[in-house]
Amino acid sequence: MKQFIYIITISLGLFILNGCQSYYNLFYTDPAKCFKIAEQRKPYDVIIVPGFPHDSGNVNMVVSQRVKWAYYLYKNGYTKNIIFSGAAVHSPYIEANMMRLFALQLGVKNENIFTETKAEHTTENLYYSCVLASQLGFKTIGFATEPAQASFMKPFKRKFNLQVDFIPVVADSLWKLPLQLKPINPIAEQAEFIPNFIPLEKRESIFENLRGSRGHRVKKDIRRARKLKRQHS
Repeated sequence: MKQFIYIITISLGLFILNGCQSYYNLFYTDPAKCFKIAEQRKPYDVIIVPGFPHDSGNVNMVVSQRVKWAYYLYKNGYTKNIIFSGAAVHSPYIEANMMRLFALQLGVKNENIFTETKAEHTTENLYYSCVLASQLGFKTIGFATEPAQASFMKPFKRKFNLQVDFIPVVADSLWKLPLQLKPINPIAEQAEFIPNFIPLEKRESIFENLRGSRGHRVKKDIRRARKLKRQHS
């Protein structure tokens, strides 16, 4: 009896461990592993960097990290171009335009920066930027953001068969950068400002916001594009 319980306990433990490993492989985006892949495949034609809300011209930690990581990949030959993505979502400042201004501070050339200004959710950041990249003739694409956000987008990438590599932030490389972003005046720098702005949380219910985060708007746009394609074929 004791031997039977021992075997059952060991089997259950192995099952749980295998399940955890499967969950890890399915959902977690490992920065070190992704960076090794990027090393082999560089240079990418373009990387996509999702936006983050701005309530002023000051620098917040998330924006700083994403812009600096984009600069690192650009400066070190991992990408030729950058797409910053994000509409005015929670503040009247268009996120992509603000990130572009910070990237210019660091020395990214204007001709290598593109902006996607329609996305209001991370799923849309990725999908609409992939569409823009295709329109611009870019073939190889990376998605550069924090590991947690990249992991969140892993099932979405798989579901919609997006041909993009994830290149999440490698903290050790990022912290070594002696870079300092300076506050900017969005009005003086002509970053687009939306008058009479209504934030997303007042335009969408919690349920609608959740659906957007899961790619509902993207699904509608894909169906619409397929319908138009059939009509013109």
